[in-house]
Amino acid sequence: MSIRILRFDDSRRQPWANSAGSTRELMQWPGDGQPWQWRLSIADVDRDAPFSSFPGVDRILVLLSGDGLVLRFAAVDGECGREERLESPFAMARFPGEAELSGGPIDGPTTDFNLMWRRDSFDAELWARPMVGSIQLFASPGETWALHVAAGHVDGEDGLHLDAGDTLVSRNDGTARHLRLDGAGTALLVRLQERQHEG
Repeated sequence: MSIRILRFDDSRRQPWANSAGSTRELMQWPGDGQPWQWRLSIADVDRDAPFSSFPGVDRILVLLSGDGLVLRFAAVDGECGREERLESPFAMARFPGEAELSGGPIDGPTTDFNLMWRRDSFDAELWARPMVGSIQLFASPGETWALHVAAGHVDGEDGLHLDAGDTLVSRNDGTARHLRLDGAGTALLVRLQERQHEG
């Protein structure tokens, strides 16, 4: 099991694909200049703006801080448009990347965690978990786990320490290993599983 630590302070702010806002990319896989299959990022939202379109991609957005975020989805196939409001910390919304929508803060700027993955290549899940007791991470074949420290801190073996904003990514590399993590605060746990395609 390979482990990679992503420090928030090492991330760089970059414009959205539609230039209507900015984000900090934490990691994209596989990297090395190849088109990404999944991506983790954190966005600062301080005004209403249209969301970028990502065809073939599914998304989960989590409110990290601020007094709420509203997502306004356009009407589709004769159905009325709808709103989804994230009004409490760690509230989340899941939606297709090609959905036509705009979003903005309810009352003051927000910070949001974004998970995006190509639906024909991966299945994904995300949980917000209070850090009470230990977490045991084990990546099965074709599986990747990411732990983002949303609040507080996380500690592990061999002096591993993560502060708020840091992220740990664990991927199966053919070696079996359990990773025990302890801490205080709240973590976002992401599970990505490669989809099996019939050959």
